Amino acid sequence: MEWAPAECALPTEERPLRVAEFDEMFATALRGLERVAPTHLRLTLDGGSQVEETVRDLTARETSCCSFFAFSLTPSDTRLVVDVEVPSAHVKVLDGLQARAAQAAS
Repeated sequence: MEWAPAECALPTEERPLRVAEFDEMFATALRGLERVAPTHLRLTLDGGSQVEETVRDLTARETSCCSFFAFSLTPSDTRLVVDVEVPSAHVKVLDGLQARAAQAAS
């Protein structure tokens, strides 16, 4: 959790659970990872309504505690593209998320 910023409003004791949710999503659904720009990460996930529902819930909860995140979801028949953007002051948070995704997916 060293990449969680001080602005994160999620209680400390809940952070490992949230990380585990992201790890599970990355491990089971991540199919592609692209750093579009220093402040923009694109995740390509398996599609399907259950994956989309889970990701929408998770990203909504993450945005509520870390309001600097901007998540946009673009579903297709077989894939779900999740664009994650942050202000330049939070690039290290995005770096951490990218590293976490790469580690969990491997």
